[in-house]
Amino acid sequence: MSKKIVKKRKIKIRNLLLVLVIILGLVFGVYVISQMPIQNILVRNTYYLNDDTILELADVKDYPKFFFINRRKMVKHLEESPYIEKAVVKQKLGFLLEIYIEENRPIFYDESQTHFVLKNGDSVQEDTFNKYFRVPRLLNYVPDNKYSKFIDGMSTIKEDTISKISDIEYQPNDYDKDRFLLYMDDGNMVYLTLTKFKMINHYNEVYKQLENHKGVLYLDNGNHFQIKE
Repeated sequence: MSKKIVKKRKIKIRNLLLVLVIILGLVFGVYVISQMPIQNILVRNTYYLNDDTILELADVKDYPKFFFINRRKMVKHLEESPYIEKAVVKQKLGFLLEIYIEENRPIFYDESQTHFVLKNGDSVQEDTFNKYFRVPRLLNYVPDNKYSKFIDGMSTIKEDTISKISDIEYQPNDYDKDRFLLYMDDGNMVYLTLTKFKMINHYNEVYKQLENHKGVLYLDNGNHFQIKE
């Protein structure tokens, strides 16, 4: 009976070492990448809140490891702030973190109640953070049945316009109980009613046509400007 000869295959040590080196290299590469911190953080759509405040609320001020970020937890912390209505966090190539913020922005300071009123109607007391907000002051009492409508009207005013209003007074007359007087930073005054608050967003365009005259702009009844003597 003939014997079956089995050839033993010799494993080439060089090939084995090469495979081990590749595997170790991949493992090391994955480890290094997993330990990489955030390289850049971009905060979008903020007006009143500065970047440092957002990074602190999101707990990423120390630029933690990029792949260990808990975006859901970040969003939760951000939206716990009374000044943030909605937050979206995105991780992008290049270890970039983008934070999109929809502010629940302040719209005026109520002198009679000594607090800031936000766009959604919530209020916050004055503190070291919000005391520098550029928003108008409501100088006098507004009846409860007008107050919520006043908040709605103020929330329609854009940031670049609302920052030009210094003070607001509720000034009803015999003809209109929804009448307000706005004192502008440039020395002009504007009369508005609750249904016409959005019109103040055109103030910058109107101002250019006033040719540096100071006076009263009546937007409550018609659209005319009375020059001060």
